Amino acid sequence: MKWSYMLAILIFALVYGSLNFYIGWHLWGVLQDWVPSSLGWVYWVIFWLVALSYIIGRIGVVILPCRFSTGLTVFGSYWLACMYYLVLILLLVDLTRFLDHQFGFLPEVIKHPPLVALGVTLLTAGILVYGSWNAHHPRITEYNLEIPKQAGELKELSIVAVSDVHLGPIVHNGRLRQMVDMVNSLGPDLVLLPGDIIDENVKPFLEQKMPVTLKQLHPKYGVYAVLGNHEYIGGHVEETVHHLEEAGVRVLRDRWFLVADSFYVVGRDEAMGRHTRRSSRRPLSEIMAGIDHAKPVIMIDHQPVDLGEADRNGVDLEVAGHTHLGQLFPNQLITDRLFENDYGYLKKENLQVIVSAGYGTWGPPIRIGNTPEIVHIKVRFTK
Repeated sequence: MKWSYMLAILIFALVYGSLNFYIGWHLWGVLQDWVPSSLGWVYWVIFWLVALSYIIGRIGVVILPCRFSTGLTVFGSYWLACMYYLVLILLLVDLTRFLDHQFGFLPEVIKHPPLVALGVTLLTAGILVYGSWNAHHPRITEYNLEIPKQAGELKELSIVAVSDVHLGPIVHNGRLRQMVDMVNSLGPDLVLLPGDIIDENVKPFLEQKMPVTLKQLHPKYGVYAVLGNHEYIGGHVEETVHHLEEAGVRVLRDRWFLVADSFYVVGRDEAMGRHTRRSSRRPLSEIMAGIDHAKPVIMIDHQPVDLGEADRNGVDLEVAGHTHLGQLFPNQLITDRLFENDYGYLKKENLQVIVSAGYGTWGPPIRIGNTPEIVHIKVRFTK
């Protein structure tokens, strides 16, 4: 194992452990009024089992019974969101206490520890309940745009794009059926899946017979996909591609396809592939050699990166995902700084870009400050 990976794991362990200890220390401070101090060790054992449940479930999938590891993963995923918001809320509480100690502006009645603990609990629970409901109620987001090219006899094209589905133990086959029904109800000509279709482990995808569900998509011109970073993290890229193509999904990895002799679909390999040594993302100019630029060029890329390269090489429309629009507020403040366009529509010279917030979730099945979506793009071709 590389030293860089070991260092990354060490930093993650220190940060994750410190944040959880901060929560556990606060919680123990409240429980000490009701629990004998001699049982402190019992409390900390239970607390750390909860805090590490997601990691144990993900790592233990190879040795633990399937249902047990899945249960730990699902339970632990909710803890990840709980931990995130508890840290933010408790930091705010501690900062307020510090300022009150300096300036004495809070009334005594609201400084009672049990009352503060109740407020923190109710606020965190409310956030998680709403976020869970929100994550399970996707919407359809519509875009209408023009591409100033002729596409054979086609005057219009109805495209549906669904990014970041993250199929696995959390986004299960029932959620996939809901997605397929929503997509088919739009009657698309073309379906695009811009990466992170499978959430790392291909095993739940097969066990739940998700390929059978995916086969129920029936757009006129087919289903096209690219890989995302999570397919590469899972380490089973070739197996994933094989099963997706068996399900009727054409996976484009740095290659293009001419559809109905009218327009091109170009698929970029995931940028993360170069870091895993399983792929080397080729220059777009090399990929698009041989394309007739008189015809419309539609490109799928998991991450909304290298937009300038896409514009220079004559891409008309790019569809991407990856950002989840932060998934948990206020993470969108970070994605907004990381990407030129972290969500929605962007016109960049001759290139039009649409970035989706995604359909599924990574980790916690919770969304705050954004809504899961299926993107419906209506394209008109003009001279």
